[in-house]
Amino acid sequence: MKIVVIAATGGIGRQIVEQAAVTMHEVVAVARRPTGFPADVRTVAVDLSACDERVLGDAIRGADAVLSGLGPRRTAEIGVAERGTAAIVQAMRVAQVRRLLVVSAAPIGTVASPGRPRPPRHDPGDGFFMRHLLAPIVKTVLREHYRDLACMEDVLRDSGLDWTAVRPPQLDDRPCSGEYRFALDRNVPGGLKIGRADVAHLMLAAISQRDTVGHTIGVAY
Repeated sequence: MKIVVIAATGGIGRQIVEQAAVTMHEVVAVARRPTGFPADVRTVAVDLSACDERVLGDAIRGADAVLSGLGPRRTAEIGVAERGTAAIVQAMRVAQVRRLLVVSAAPIGTVASPGRPRPPRHDPGDGFFMRHLLAPIVKTVLREHYRDLACMEDVLRDSGLDWTAVRPPQLDDRPCSGEYRFALDRNVPGGLKIGRADVAHLMLAAISQRDTVGHTIGVAY
């Protein structure tokens, strides 16, 4: 199997590359400055904020799946998730690659976007504390970041590809355990944290899980 990892130097992206390099036949790491990877991982330098679609297309061609950890880490990067994912989708169409998995965020199911101007007020997996206390605060502080991710999910829904969006809550750097809960199209009840390594583990496992196509996945401990 050949997989292409976008934003491969990010926290989740690097975990995907490291785990996939052990189990997959071929891994391509795509990032602005792709350094520090094992020798058997092919690296491709692409700036997803101003993407060269030809270079991206060459990296994706022949892949079985594309996994993206793309998202804004700073205010100045807001918009990169939507624009970069649109470029990825276009490159995948040209290369005739269908399977795409991306990292989103737990609150996005209730964030308005042009494609979903009236989302549900609450995620069905969220309890009282999350609905009425934590989520409103987080969504206010990270409003523009989450809007970018919500618009990215619009791109997925309109793509015609076999997409899956993983929506983790707060991330940390604990080692991969493979022991976590997940749910389709809703957040995990009471799930407040997940390790980046376990998000990567879930994404790799979901590549071949056809029941996740066209769905979001909530994941947490």
